Amino acid sequence: MTRLQNLFNFLALSLLRLFAFLPYSITVHVGYGLGWLAAHIPNSRRNVVKTNLRLCFPNLSEKEIDDLAIEHWKLFGRSVVERSRVWLGTSDQILSFVHLESKVPLGDLKPRILVNPHFVGLEGGFMALSALGMKNGWPCGAGLYQKMKNPFFNQKMVEWRDRFGAKSIERQSRLRDLIRETRAGNFVVIAPDIDLGPRDSIFVPFFNIPTSTVTSVSRLAKLSGAEVCLMTTFLNENKSGYTCTIGTPLKDFPSDDPDKDTARLNQYIEELVRERPAEYYWVHKRFKHRPPGEPSLYD
Repeated sequence: MTRLQNLFNFLALSLLRLFAFLPYSITVHVGYGLGWLAAHIPNSRRNVVKTNLRLCFPNLSEKEIDDLAIEHWKLFGRSVVERSRVWLGTSDQILSFVHLESKVPLGDLKPRILVNPHFVGLEGGFMALSALGMKNGWPCGAGLYQKMKNPFFNQKMVEWRDRFGAKSIERQSRLRDLIRETRAGNFVVIAPDIDLGPRDSIFVPFFNIPTSTVTSVSRLAKLSGAEVCLMTTFLNENKSGYTCTIGTPLKDFPSDDPDKDTARLNQYIEELVRERPAEYYWVHKRFKHRPPGEPSLYD
């Protein structure tokens, strides 16, 4: 089994290195093709995607759901292949296809939390921000990550993400690690729109569905004195690349009520998803955990 795992790791790493230095247009089209295949080959995530879309867009016809699902899979496939360039490419390569626009000064060392929802460009946006920080002598950021089951690629992913000076912090780490980073002026990027189970989570509406959501953004902002900004990485209109946008600080955030703050963030993210429905991470079981007594939505 160890030899088989080593062979898989070698082949996967070789493919990443190959795609990292192929012309970007080829990478994009290969990603579209792999995504289209994933949309048509039977797999458990196909059902997850369509279930999520039906729950969130009940007014769409089944034909519209199918079309949206295929478009999402194509963009998802593209983002997966693009990670070769994001994780292994130079700073110039990353900044050549991810443009950064910020409405706050990035080098002011002010405690700041960037809420980065799960759109397909998420990884590229964070790495572009880190690369730009390295070039300009700004903070390069700290980001939470979910530990991978494959130890080899978990270590590699951390090394790749941190190569410009960013700090990868495991999601299960202590809160004071994040507080230390924000107070030092190193912005923290958090993607709170993921179902991590009942710990430190509450049920608040997302597309009118009670959704298990972590309260960490509100609590961290309160403890660190950080301002909170929304960060999105969307495809450009011509789909040639992405634009990562950091908005102005949210007003009156955090409040004294972390539950209300968390619900408020969910509403902001919902509005963004409605703008770009195909670009959201529908492959994730966003509604996995249910309030007591409610059945699973994915059976």
